[in-house]
Amino acid sequence: MDTTPATTPRRTLRWQTATVLSVHDEAPGVRTFRLGLTEPATHLPGQYYVLRLTAEDGYTAQRSYSVASAPDGRPEIALTVERLDDGEVSEFLHDVAVVGDVLEVRGPVGGWFAWDGVSPALLVGGGSGQVPLAAMLRHARATGRPDLVRMLVSVRTPDDLFYGEELTGPPVTAVFTRTAPPGAARPAGRLTLDDLAPLVRGGETAFVCGSPAFAAAAADLLAAAGVPDHAIRIEQFGPTGA
Repeated sequence: MDTTPATTPRRTLRWQTATVLSVHDEAPGVRTFRLGLTEPATHLPGQYYVLRLTAEDGYTAQRSYSVASAPDGRPEIALTVERLDDGEVSEFLHDVAVVGDVLEVRGPVGGWFAWDGVSPALLVGGGSGQVPLAAMLRHARATGRPDLVRMLVSVRTPDDLFYGEELTGPPVTAVFTRTAPPGAARPAGRLTLDDLAPLVRGGETAFVCGSPAFAAAAADLLAAAGVPDHAIRIEQFGPTGA
């Protein structure tokens, strides 16, 4: 993964403490943790932070989590974490962490999947791949440029859609693969070319995020819709949450 964004100079990242300010349930097994930083650093939408836990015996475990919040100059970030079975860090965050706890983080990291906020972007996310794309959408709205982005989210059911009403309505299209909401014009089913092709305008960068299988399928559909390979950027979420 490229960790040196062209839009920002190379710098040394240090571990810093972060205080849990709030915890919010997004979907079954998914929570957003808002963290207060001691050394605020402006992130780009699409970047991530590494979160480290240290046990009393010195054992450490760390995982990388995409930032869900838009950069707004405040010394805070939001990380949305899916609870994974046997996931040391995610289990601790879901089962143990409470408001007021102090964690360690390092970031922001990542350049290849970061959006500059000024060029057209097509955002395609599946499952937990909604997280970094939500940061891009939030940034576009906060800067008054929602026209720059179009977003398609593929989830199993309406309950698996993160961030409440933020991911409904223009410029977001939601595709449900198992159960569609009542009155939905599109029946439940896998993502297809007919879903993606109308969102392609030409000249945009496509950001694809999700499981390896979802990312590969979405990239093939984008190519079939006319998006050149060099304009497709992919972030895959594996079992570690990275």
